[in-house]
Amino acid sequence: MLGDLTPLSKIRQNVQTRSISAENFTGAKGGGAQATEGMGADAARELGKGWKISPCIVVGPGQTVTLAEIDGPGIIKHIWMTESCARNRAMILRMYWDDQEEPSVETPLGDFFASADLQEFSQLTSLAVCINPLRALNCYWEMPFYKKARITIENIDHEGTFLFYQIDYQLQDLEPGYGYFHAQFRRSNPLPYKQDHVILDGVRGKGQYVGTYMFWGVNNNGWWGEGEVKFFIDGDKEYPTICGTGTEDYFCGSYDFEVAGKYVTYCTPYAGLAKVTKTDGTYKCQQRFSMYRWHICDPIYFDSDLRVTTQALGWRSNHRYLPLQDDISSVAYWYQDTPAPSGSVLGTKDDLEII
Repeated sequence: MLGDLTPLSKIRQNVQTRSISAENFTGAKGGGAQATEGMGADAARELGKGWKISPCIVVGPGQTVTLAEIDGPGIIKHIWMTESCARNRAMILRMYWDDQEEPSVETPLGDFFASADLQEFSQLTSLAVCINPLRALNCYWEMPFYKKARITIENIDHEGTFLFYQIDYQLQDLEPGYGYFHAQFRRSNPLPYKQDHVILDGVRGKGQYVGTYMFWGVNNNGWWGEGEVKFFIDGDKEYPTICGTGTEDYFCGSYDFEVAGKYVTYCTPYAGLAKVTKTDGTYKCQQRFSMYRWHICDPIYFDSDLRVTTQALGWRSNHRYLPLQDDISSVAYWYQDTPAPSGSVLGTKDDLEII
């Protein structure tokens, strides 16, 4: 990637860098810092136009706001966002490509950035996503589009919020064959006994699977991650083509993420156990685990369809597996040849809430 910085061929190809924020709602060339009203107007009352007048927007309760509407072709390169307060899955992020009326990305805001619970900060450092102090959400997945890109945010809470954001993109000619970015959210709460949690389903087309985020709340004592992650590719029915050996193994860890009797968090460019919630021994009594796995160097290709699941297994007496009934949320990330509905299963605010 760093090698892309040295050739000047991009300039000759007429690649144009643009950015959308509350200081330039359309991303127009020379269109930034022209606001005359906004959150910063009073602070800049002695400075005037051009001095941080509109650093953010207000998203009212029940309101959906269009953050970006871009005519293509082009590629979104980076998205940064932060809220004025950490709220529990109260914001829904959606992305639409070309002429699609249904979003190809539809997830709670924090989950999309591999951090479901934003109320307690934990650093996440990876190639695709970074969470920086205090709750700066950064995404580096490339998102190409040929005709149009539209990004919206919906506030499903009963209170409004300040949203700061910046969407960096390039306008450029694209050769045929670029894949469209997709993300699907699902939650099993609780997971029915002896059933698998579905990470991804309903995908039809040709593409490649590039990542998994999982937020896991345990409801039993003991180790919870013996379950296998399975990829059903191109017509697989009962048995998958790819079958892992355990939850922690899929997320590139091993042996229960445990060292000297304690869970150990880690963040690498491609995989990590970014966060383990601590209990207080009284009211905050259940542990939750936040994990990511990016298939950047090892994408999983499919030609017609793809389904991804995971088992939830712990241990019971006499060294037998225990099918768990845990609270499991996930986001699946993939590219495919046509823009398609995300297939996310969101439900109501109560269905999404982390308790």
